[in-house]
Amino acid sequence: MNREDFTLCDYKLSLFRAEKADSPLIIFNQFSDEGEAAFLDLQKENYKDFHFLAIGNLNWERDLSPWPAPALGKEGDDFTGGGEKYLDCILSEILPLAKEKINGVPEFIGIAGYSLAGLFALYALYNTDVFTRVASMSGSLWFPGIKEFCKENAMKILPEKLYLSIGEKESKTRHPILKTMQENTEDLLKHFKSMGIETTYEVNPGNHFQDVNLRCAEGILELLQ
Repeated sequence: MNREDFTLCDYKLSLFRAEKADSPLIIFNQFSDEGEAAFLDLQKENYKDFHFLAIGNLNWERDLSPWPAPALGKEGDDFTGGGEKYLDCILSEILPLAKEKINGVPEFIGIAGYSLAGLFALYALYNTDVFTRVASMSGSLWFPGIKEFCKENAMKILPEKLYLSIGEKESKTRHPILKTMQENTEDLLKHFKSMGIETTYEVNPGNHFQDVNLRCAEGILELLQ
């Protein structure tokens, strides 16, 4: 396994280089190690060779939220809306360095993430044309205003492939915001399909915290098909 770990802008980066030149590059924002674990599982199954960049040590509520929003509960932190600034860091510093370290020119560059990182992956489409394939696994599409934002704004590029997933029990909650997740996801699914985007949607067993690594692997695999 050709792996290199480094730090940039206080983020911890793990780059797994493919053996084959010009292989696809997948960017994955992770909470702990769910992206890395999914990547290693895919490698064990000898799936298509690809470069994988896992980004960690994120301030979840700051870096991945598109705009400010209140915390979901008394013990949570407010979302401070640093998504645009963090995306700029990816585009101006992290991605150029990663491309210097890999062999050849990526066949395509995709972005993927779970939960709030899945929301960020979708948000990125409206701010850059760099990512041509996107996977949002159990993406936080309950986030206030995101459905309206996606419908009222134009993407910088229509992705070649878009993957959405959700756990079947994620919206079965009394929380007035979280309970909108499946409704919002399926509403946006229809919207994206109406735009002619090749979109795959999967409803997985369990709640938000079940089979995270497996769900991530399935989303990444879909981008590589």
